[in-house]
Amino acid sequence: MPNTQEITLSIPEISCEHCVKTIHHALSVLPGVEAVLTDVLTKTVHLKYDTNQLSPETIEAQLGNAGYTIAR
Repeated sequence: MPNTQEITLSIPEISCEHCVKTIHHALSVLPGVEAVLTDVLTKTVHLKYDTNQLSPETIEAQLGNAGYTIAR
């Protein structure tokens, strides 16, 4: 049974629609991702995913591979 979690990540490098597309593609291919919504104005990514299939570390690594970092 899925264990769905929703998180909002702050990503300062988001600046344009190219960023939105890159992030969406990078995250949507991960197993367990149900929804990705990137907002250029707030520089955030809202992610809905299954915690049984995906860890926060994997999400952060995938974003890093795409050239983005999560602000803490």
